[in-house]
Amino acid sequence: MKKIVQRMCMGCNTKKDKNDLIRIVMNKTGEIAIDKTGKLPGKGAYICDNINCLEKIIKSKRLEKVLKTTIDEKIYKDLRRVIIDK
Repeated sequence: MKKIVQRMCMGCNTKKDKNDLIRIVMNKTGEIAIDKTGKLPGKGAYICDNINCLEKIIKSKRLEKVLKTTIDEKIYKDLRRVIIDK
């Protein structure tokens, strides 16, 4: 039996199955992207598919702190689109 990997949401700090979360990844060159497959190389951060969690990380700048870089507004717009379209 395969173990289900769990990760913590940056917005609500609850542990959930990795497949239920959205992964934001920063690769070695510093590019930030939304990882839909969960397999892109780089440092990853996870968020629920909940707009309230997204608003929390934007307000607290938690994603910037975790990835240690500034986040372009386009990434947040893309995250909103992904969450709303689910």
